[in-house]
Amino acid sequence: MKSSRLVTILLLLQTRERMTAAELARELEVSVRTVYRDVESLAAAGVPLYGDAGHRGGYRLLDGYRTRLTGLSSGEAEALFLSGVPGPAAQLGLGRALSAAQLKLRAALPPELRSQADRMRARFHLDAPGWYARDTAVPFLPRIADAVWRGRVVEVRYRRWREPTDVERRLRPYGLVLKAGRWYVVAAPAPPAGPDPDRPARTYRVDQVLDLTVTDEECAPPPGFDLAAHWERAQEDFRARLYRGQAEVRLSARGVTRLNADDAAAVASGGVPDPERAGWTRAVLAIESPEHAVAAYLALGTDIEVLGPPELRALIAATAAAVAERYAG
Repeated sequence: MKSSRLVTILLLLQTRERMTAAELARELEVSVRTVYRDVESLAAAGVPLYGDAGHRGGYRLLDGYRTRLTGLSSGEAEALFLSGVPGPAAQLGLGRALSAAQLKLRAALPPELRSQADRMRARFHLDAPGWYARDTAVPFLPRIADAVWRGRVVEVRYRRWREPTDVERRLRPYGLVLKAGRWYVVAAPAPPAGPDPDRPARTYRVDQVLDLTVTDEECAPPPGFDLAAHWERAQEDFRARLYRGQAEVRLSARGVTRLNADDAAAVASGGVPDPERAGWTRAVLAIESPEHAVAAYLALGTDIEVLGPPELRALIAATAAAVAERYAG
């Protein structure tokens, strides 16, 4: 709708200060001609909007001009009150700031949107960690977050899974990620001799930091670094390195519902009806190794049958026979 598009133009110019007609058209997914008409409509409505010609030109608002939040739709207002997760905000030391921001947002909303946002907050609660996950202490999280925000090199004593377990590292922190209730810091090594752009960023669990010193040495992410894109690539690389094998299985309908998220996605995209057993599905699932897959597949009981590789099938049969023999008496 045109009214929604006009509000979007205002908000874009408030946040980005200057944009060309072509940039606005790409953002709004409309033609440049439509942007010209929208700008004329805003000017006719008294919005102090003007354009500069030339290579560095574009549209901008008069300095100091701000629009109120009355352009929010009911769905957008509800979503904003769901976007702040109080637990992680408190861990970052931002709990009071989040509450203050939500209070200011609520006061700025029109009465009808305010009531809908209050209903959303009262009836929906976000709890990111999975079931049975213990709360993990992250005493250094606020200080790491401060180092990320201010762009400071940190010196940490870190516990990893392989020997030697406790190591010391100098890191340039680029960002923090919350995944399934656990905090991770994406950081690149910071050699004593200075930054090395060829040393890629790695992922460190914040709860494994044993000691931390924030230095006065400044640092910044490389030009064009995108935290979300980096995290997505890191996850894909981790899965590729972790799951090097495959297993062919047949699953009952109940077995499909009991799979983990990755295996369920593989069945949804590549599963086919089993030609030998009605109501069952055949699929190929990624596995870390036969030894790791045994426990996961035995947990599904009779809702799964492993067809291959032969090594895994034999290992499951031997384990099941040993369990049966133990309980035979």
